[in-house]
Amino acid sequence: MRPASTAPDASGESGFLPWNTASIGEAEITEVVDTLRSGWLTGGPKAARFEDAVRERLGTEDAFAVTSCTAALHLALLAAEIGAGDEVISPSLTFCAAVNAVEQVGAEPVLVDVEPLTHNLSPESVAAAMTPRTRAVIAMHYGGHPCDLDALREITEERGLLLIEDAAHALGASYRGRPAGSFGDLATFSFYANKVMTTGEGGMLVGRRELVEKARLLGRHGIDSSAWRRHGSRRTAQYDVVLPGLKYVMSDITASLGIHQLDALDGFLARRAEIAHTYTGALADVPGVVPPHVDDDVTPGWFLYAVLVDPDSAGLSRDEMAAELAERGIGTSFHFQPVHTLTHYRALPSRPLPRTEYAGERLLSLPCYPAMTDADVDRVADAVRRIVQDRVRGGRAHV
Repeated sequence: MRPASTAPDASGESGFLPWNTASIGEAEITEVVDTLRSGWLTGGPKAARFEDAVRERLGTEDAFAVTSCTAALHLALLAAEIGAGDEVISPSLTFCAAVNAVEQVGAEPVLVDVEPLTHNLSPESVAAAMTPRTRAVIAMHYGGHPCDLDALREITEERGLLLIEDAAHALGASYRGRPAGSFGDLATFSFYANKVMTTGEGGMLVGRRELVEKARLLGRHGIDSSAWRRHGSRRTAQYDVVLPGLKYVMSDITASLGIHQLDALDGFLARRAEIAHTYTGALADVPGVVPPHVDDDVTPGWFLYAVLVDPDSAGLSRDEMAAELAERGIGTSFHFQPVHTLTHYRALPSRPLPRTEYAGERLLSLPCYPAMTDADVDRVADAVRRIVQDRVRGGRAHV
């Protein structure tokens, strides 16, 4: 396992085990210092180098490094000229960023249900929700487990719709041997502090060249070339604005982290898979705690190890399980509160979303990240087992 030189100690029976800790090594630190000394701090050669590395790994036509996955989603919709009068289909079991971006361009989000096992966007629900106004489908790969991309691709191609992979969780995951993020017309990635690899803040938009090139133009104020390229070939003051854009470019400081995090990604993924395998074996016979399902044609990225807590069998709810684990010094998280239950989105046209609501009340994300030791993993699994055993016996779990 690659050392996490800047991470706090994560282990120890008496210490608090956080839900996530980033793994930052000396190579990242050295690269950031080199960038600071270079004098080029904004988007420049290192951002371009990071873009090239991601594009080559995924086999996509183009890649644009941006300030966040939210920025990438916003640019994806803008580049596709989606706006007022259009509908965009999204799962409700997702982070609010994708749906917020749909509203920011003036389109209407259409929230649909998920699959019962993977908690991914249901192709059948997508097909049922389509109208003549539908322009795009956003497919979020829950926890790093890719969606049924063949089915979604068939639905969107048949109707001439844009398929956007929200691959914030899924860098390094694959579907039928191909990388997640390489199937859609566009795909977005997140490098937020808790993701499989991190730049602190940051994201990437990849996909069809003409759409990414337009997004790049939009993300650089609508200016006809990047600052780095301008400095190399013409005076700084010479530029033209060809459309009203925004400022979404990734800085070279941020990209300095990404370059080496990407180099370490395979190691991160391998360790996450080891942890997931250990959890699945240790929790297999715990009543009311259902480990994540993995389809046969998928290699997950294991951003999340989200168990489903069934209160009838486990003797306690998901929230009570989280509280019990917190008492034992173990952090957890919830992914996600369904979007249709959030105040702003309750006014959207409603449809039954039973699987989304079932999962949204029961999914609990356990710690799963490379800085964890084997003892940390055993500590979490043992705590879950003991809590359920005590509840099933009818007594309160002992702290």
